[in-house]
Amino acid sequence: MGEKVVAGPVGLSDRHRYREKLRQCLTGLARLLEAERFDRPRNLMGLEIELNLAGSDGMPRMMNAQVLERIASRDFQTELGMFNLEVNIAPHRLGGRVLDQLAEELRTSLNYANRKANEVDAGIVMIGILPTLGRNDLVSANLSDVDRYALLNDQIVAARGEDFALDIEGVEHLRCTSASITPEAACTSVQLHLQVTPERFAAAWNAAQATAAAQVAVGANAPFLFGRELWRESRPPLFQQSIDTRPPELQAQGVRPRTWFGERWISSAYDLFEENLRYFPALLPICDDEDPLRVLDEGGIPKLSELVLHNGTVYRWNRPVYGIADGVPHLRVENRVLPAGPTVTDVIANAAFYYGLVRALADEPRPVWTRLPFEAAADNFERACRYGIEAELDWPRRGRYGGVNRVPAAELVLDELLPLAAAGLDAWGVEPVDRDFYLGVIEQRCRLRVNGATWQSTTFHRSLKSGLEREAALAATTQRYCELMHAGDPVHSWPVGLPEPAAQLS
Repeated sequence: MGEKVVAGPVGLSDRHRYREKLRQCLTGLARLLEAERFDRPRNLMGLEIELNLAGSDGMPRMMNAQVLERIASRDFQTELGMFNLEVNIAPHRLGGRVLDQLAEELRTSLNYANRKANEVDAGIVMIGILPTLGRNDLVSANLSDVDRYALLNDQIVAARGEDFALDIEGVEHLRCTSASITPEAACTSVQLHLQVTPERFAAAWNAAQATAAAQVAVGANAPFLFGRELWRESRPPLFQQSIDTRPPELQAQGVRPRTWFGERWISSAYDLFEENLRYFPALLPICDDEDPLRVLDEGGIPKLSELVLHNGTVYRWNRPVYGIADGVPHLRVENRVLPAGPTVTDVIANAAFYYGLVRALADEPRPVWTRLPFEAAADNFERACRYGIEAELDWPRRGRYGGVNRVPAAELVLDELLPLAAAGLDAWGVEPVDRDFYLGVIEQRCRLRVNGATWQSTTFHRSLKSGLEREAALAATTQRYCELMHAGDPVHSWPVGLPEPAAQLS
């Protein structure tokens, strides 16, 4: 978002002009949709992963600029915090052995980046929130040295008008404040992209929303923040609170947060972009020289730069994306609910579950979103974040009588969602060997009731029982996590706890 944003003062006239340009862009999008100017079906998917940098002691390392200089690859970029990187995997067509191919590309990229990071006593860590992060690590001085992050921080802070309040009650209770948006950098996620035609967009987005809770339940990997054990997936409440432009009075009035699950099923991609303009003031009111309607009148394809930039400052868990490739516009659903890690195999298993399930649900003759209230999907998402694989989720009953049942997430995945995901991968043309291997990882997590969050929590508590102090237990848990992450076996097979000390030779 906003790669070329340059920090500078923002005036009232800038905001007025930006709002007018947004309206022009929205009109341009409507015209593009009506004229059917979008790319044909291509079954394309993409993958981005946000990463942490940590030393051999498990502590965060604020040196992404030095590591990126050594990596020297356009596949890797900065992220919000100096201890963050992001890796982007080129788009692939869903089908064949794509899952194994993705896994191999990702392993190659991460192993290379880790070797380069090792040169400056750092390492790559795929995890939802690095357990060893402290409050002093997440201050404005540790924002990446990039203009767009400084400007975004300034605008969000100005919009809120006071410190950000973090208040998350889970296993333990965290309450603190921050003068900047830097705590958001603790949230490191996987973003799964799916390119769809406009006709298929609403079904794909609705299916992704319905799927989000199950994704989090099986994939939770962020139980710790600032030394406290909170939710099984603590990223969503942290993300919402750390960039919340609403002071308490606006929250009490029901003003929508910029980190948002949404409030309704949709019938078109236009619905989401229109909501962005209707509900959310501009944070980065920077105008492009393009006149989008004139470009359309002349037979061209507008960039819709203001619409794209504004969309990048509304943090939906399933976000619409407008893009142009080879001169042709396209739409994508960007799925943002998953934490990074624990291993490459786990990441690709999560992706297989998502892409298969979204395809199957979008193809159903009686779609799940016609049988599940949107409020139930939103509540499911929160319960999955709180309780992870032990969550209970509301889901439509099978059969002719309808209604909704509350069922354990693991049972729902095993009995109903995994078979759907398998059928969806078949519909994409994914080879059965890949389908069975990666969905088998999800199956084992559900049978064993294990994911990254449960492993972290159990290992941490065993470390405490072994006599370690809290900070040392978090560091030891992180070090052990890193060892097992690089070994590469999926998290459901990880031995719990710290390894026994080597026997002393007499």
